[in-house]
Amino acid sequence: MATLLTVAAYGLALLLTLVLASLLTPASWWRRPNARAAAIVAGGTWGLGALFAGALHATEPKPLPPTAQLASHYQVFRALNLRDGTGTSAKRVAVVPAGAIVAATGMREGDWWQVRAQVSGTQVTGWASSLWLRRADERPK
Repeated sequence: MATLLTVAAYGLALLLTLVLASLLTPASWWRRPNARAAAIVAGGTWGLGALFAGALHATEPKPLPPTAQLASHYQVFRALNLRDGTGTSAKRVAVVPAGAIVAATGMREGDWWQVRAQVSGTQVTGWASSLWLRRADERPK
């Protein structure tokens, strides 16, 4: 999927480069192929493509930092909604009861962590807000 998005980003960059080149450079530059035209197309496609691809890849979930991975098991603070994606608008796949132990998979996106839990005898993986999790060895206040 990431490769397809990268190809799409560079395709969009090529199209945008050609449009901008036709609008911002003299028409005489494009009457016959030359090194200047090739440099403009290649440079514009590379620069804009890298920008678009970087923006697309910045939204992918990232592994937890090493310090956060030290504690891989967490206790649910209150009833916890596991979702199929990040954010409260994502579909709820399960509800983990308060006091249950969940395991972090190592993927995160902001405050949302992907966790595994045992719910009604079934192993469920989903996304949860880390605000509702406490380290399993943490004492309640």
